[in-house]
Amino acid sequence: MSDAAQPTAAEVRAAAEAVKTALDRHLAAVERRSGEEDPAVYDAFNELAAAAEAYDELLYDRYDEVTPFEIPGEDTLPPYTGPEEPSALSVLIRRDYAVAEPQRLMAQARRVEAADEDAPGAGASGTVHGALGLLFGEFEPDEIASRHKEFGLEEGDSTLWVTAADESAEPGEWLEAPFEQVDPERVVCRFDVSAVFDEEFDDGDDDEDEGEDGEADLPDLDEDLDTDLDTDLDEDGESARLEADR
Repeated sequence: MSDAAQPTAAEVRAAAEAVKTALDRHLAAVERRSGEEDPAVYDAFNELAAAAEAYDELLYDRYDEVTPFEIPGEDTLPPYTGPEEPSALSVLIRRDYAVAEPQRLMAQARRVEAADEDAPGAGASGTVHGALGLLFGEFEPDEIASRHKEFGLEEGDSTLWVTAADESAEPGEWLEAPFEQVDPERVVCRFDVSAVFDEEFDDGDDDEDEGEDGEADLPDLDEDLDTDLDTDLDEDGESARLEADR
């Protein structure tokens, strides 16, 4: 950061005073709390976290120094306010993938075409979006998640939210916009998977897995599949392999 953009000493001092004020407000809210999930305590907590984060950033920019406080991430859920005994629930899942090997993806789609008489018109497997449609139409999302490398996909972040409801939705009620209007206060639990959670374990692990050339010394488990990518099997062979994969 340039000298011109650095905060002044007065700005850092003002941010420190804001943290002190937020601390007092948080303690007062805790002392007056009306229950385990008092919204006043929740609001005071967020104000304190925001003030502490602002002070930490200004302190670093001005003095190249940090505080010992760990600021909660933005994915912290608000207190649960849904029914104590839900009669219905929704499970919302998002999984991100990168198409790492398009040729592998399309090769798997060709196998589906060869074995499925009801598959879309010939040539759908010749494009990435057509191949994706074939594979996700043939395999369950959980199976694709467990076999993503076979389909030329690379995993990204994923999250699963379980939300409570008072009653089940009417058939077709939310199909036009299935992921809108999710109330975070009705989330019973959530499970997140991301590479950012593994970053702290990366240091020191790479050397143990590398060979003499600095590359991981792993067996080539995909050698047979790579050989098959440019090989057209007969229809019976395709059908047998597809059935075996299942």
